[in-house]
Amino acid sequence: MALGALLAELSPDAPDRRPLIELIGRWAAEKPDAPAFTFVDYSSDPQGTPITLSWGETVRRARATAVVLRRHAEPGERAALLLPQRHEYMLTMLGAMYSRVVAVPLFSPDLPGHAERLLGAYTDSEPAVVVTTRSAQPHVEKFLADHDVQQPRHIIYADEIDPALGEQWQDEPIGLDEVAYLQYTSGSTRRPAGVQITHGNVEANAKQLWAGWAPEHPRPELASWLPLFHDMGLISAMALPMVKGDHVIYTDPVSFLMNPMRWLEMLSGREWVYTAGPNFAYDYVASVVDPEKIAGLDLSGLVTCLNGAEPIRPATLERFYEAFASTGLRKGAQAPGYGLAEATVFVSAAADTETPPKIVTVDRDRLSKGEFVPAEEGAARTNALVSCGRPVGQYVAIVDPDTCTEQPDGRVGEIWVHGPNVAAGYWRNSERSQETFGGVLKDPGDLPAGPWLRTGDYGVIYEGELYVTGRIKDLIIVDGTNHYPQDIELTVQEAHPAIRPDHVAAFAVEGEETERLVVVAERNRRVPLRRLDLEEVENAVRSAISVEHEMSVHEFVLVEPGVVSRTTSGKVARSATRQRYLNGELQTTAARLAANA
Repeated sequence: MALGALLAELSPDAPDRRPLIELIGRWAAEKPDAPAFTFVDYSSDPQGTPITLSWGETVRRARATAVVLRRHAEPGERAALLLPQRHEYMLTMLGAMYSRVVAVPLFSPDLPGHAERLLGAYTDSEPAVVVTTRSAQPHVEKFLADHDVQQPRHIIYADEIDPALGEQWQDEPIGLDEVAYLQYTSGSTRRPAGVQITHGNVEANAKQLWAGWAPEHPRPELASWLPLFHDMGLISAMALPMVKGDHVIYTDPVSFLMNPMRWLEMLSGREWVYTAGPNFAYDYVASVVDPEKIAGLDLSGLVTCLNGAEPIRPATLERFYEAFASTGLRKGAQAPGYGLAEATVFVSAAADTETPPKIVTVDRDRLSKGEFVPAEEGAARTNALVSCGRPVGQYVAIVDPDTCTEQPDGRVGEIWVHGPNVAAGYWRNSERSQETFGGVLKDPGDLPAGPWLRTGDYGVIYEGELYVTGRIKDLIIVDGTNHYPQDIELTVQEAHPAIRPDHVAAFAVEGEETERLVVVAERNRRVPLRRLDLEEVENAVRSAISVEHEMSVHEFVLVEPGVVSRTTSGKVARSATRQRYLNGELQTTAARLAANA
């Protein structure tokens, strides 16, 4: 669908716009016995036990949840979801949308590694009620007792809600501008912020994503392991099936991490299936592939696998294709994309399923000066950048963040977004909302003057397609030259086998005359401690950075596995790692070796 046509369809005064939650009643009436949500449970059987809800059962149980929520909370009050990823989680989200209680999709407090984010989001949202399950009850009670937080008015146990209560629910009018849920950002640099996602945002972004994927099959399916408390997981597993009444098969992230082949098994043998995941997931599953395990896989029906949420590496695209080409996977099925929570999630993606992802080799020195200049593949001092396709149903502009003027094609600037999927702002944070969502273009021409979402990401439009070059806040400037941290991190991880791939953080610290480069890298467990030569590793890193980037390293720190900070979506949290470095809180491999001596 053309940009103009979809924008018209999603305009605020378009006659057919309605909250997505209203559509599930339609699917329940038209095809009550058709499968809606299938959760694959690996907790009791390693082979997985599929548990399927039909559209009829989904509506009945979602409305029952709405009845219970409204007994304890009014429209506009918040309900914190502190429960495991199962059907109860999905039904609570749907029930909250019915009841007009604002959902706060979080997670059970026993999820390791994210206690600070949970505390920040819970405190900020001030929930009236908590929704959990009996199995998670001890963890929730401990969380509430251990922290100085507002106690909920009531705790609802989602697995004890009587589905028969759904008969009592009476649908209410829901405005597209009403807040459906608060999507808390990962909070890699400061307190998590709750993005106010409206019912209109959800509806628009789900339709934009479907239009980008352009499904032609009458019965497409989706498969996901992504966390439902994360924007990509929530939209792909919850919102997309509601658009056309399709079927989604999903599991929980831990099941995927324990055995990544489960993801491929959920996709295998399906006639027309879609999926999505961050770059690390494709790298992970390709790295553990076993020829015997993939012998029975059939990925010929995998239409699109969206790759987003973090920098997309050309090597990952090639590795994933090579690992599974024998299963019928088409190279064009891989769809690099770009999105962020403040735009609900989806902004752009490569939508041509018959064409392999587009990769352009560019001159690194010119890129550091803000110019996107193609170079010969394999030439020295170059970067390979992956196209994230074209925007769908929204505007994307590349803007000079200082002058607020649109940049010409081939010139790097901040990525700005304007469309019906852009959120209303941050929860109870008007100053930050204005800073992020209040962009106004100077001399907009044919584009809207505003308001624009200022993403904080650097990017460039080249031949009509979007390329993301890095985060503005992460840019390293040494001796007046710009360096993107992800480029340095890739150089570091390839410098020595003792460095764990995708667990490197490069950042700058203040120096007397210019910023100084610090690199923190995790030790690769595959290299035994007894064979580790710290001086050799450091020399390899310093030499590689000197040759590839013509800069010196102020300090290189090799740390133990798990030390580099990461966001809940799995991205390296550079600012958080930098702060822990400055505080002297990093567990170094040198210290461990000294303790074992």
